[in-house]
Formats: sequence, C-alpha cells, structure tokens
Amino acid sequence: MICHSDAVAFEDLGQGVKRRVLSYATELMMVEVIFEEGALGALHSHPHSQISYVQEGELEVYLGESIVVLKKGDTFYVEPHLVHGVKALAPSTLVDVFTPQREDFLKS
Repeated sequence: MICHSDAVAFEDLGQGVKRRVLSYATELMMVEVIFEEGALGALHSHPHSQISYVQEGELEVYLGESIVVLKKGDTFYVEPHLVHGVKALAPSTLVDVFTPQREDFLKS
C-alpha cells in the first residue's frame, strides 16, 4: 500500500485535534495526529501496542503514573492497556504506529 499524504484527508476530532490514517494492514497501522497548542489527547487505554514519534512541537505525555515532556524527535512506547494521553504545550504532530491495526479508526 502506498499513501500519498495529499490524498488522505484529516478527520477533525474536535477540540484542536485532527487525525488521518496513513497506511495499515491487519497487524500494523500508522496514523498522523495534529494538536493545536493546549489541545488534549484524553487519557485512554487500548489493547494495542503503540510507538509514537514527535514529528513537531512539544507535548506533556502521560504514561500510567509518569508524566514527561517530549519534543520534536523524541519517541515513546505504550504497552497494551496502559492508560496514557497527551497535552500539547505547542502546536504538535505525532506519528503513531499501532499493532495490530486500530479497527476503530477505520470507517466502514
């Protein structure tokens, strides 16, 4: 599967957060998420493993009981079922990779 980014629209999730699925297969998915300054990625958990790359900006990242500030070029890993979320301290972009794919992100 090839993804030309200009051919994939963002989904507006509201409150300063937009997301688009870039590529996926049954066992893997890559997603781009854009946050306006001050926007929240609400605390949540899921059964998927996740690795996130901070492509732009600066984020306060909540991983279980830990809180860390990450900036452009940093990464973090989220183990399955760990409660996590982010707060954008500046306009920010995350590239999230999930295994297996997030079926809930796919439209029917």
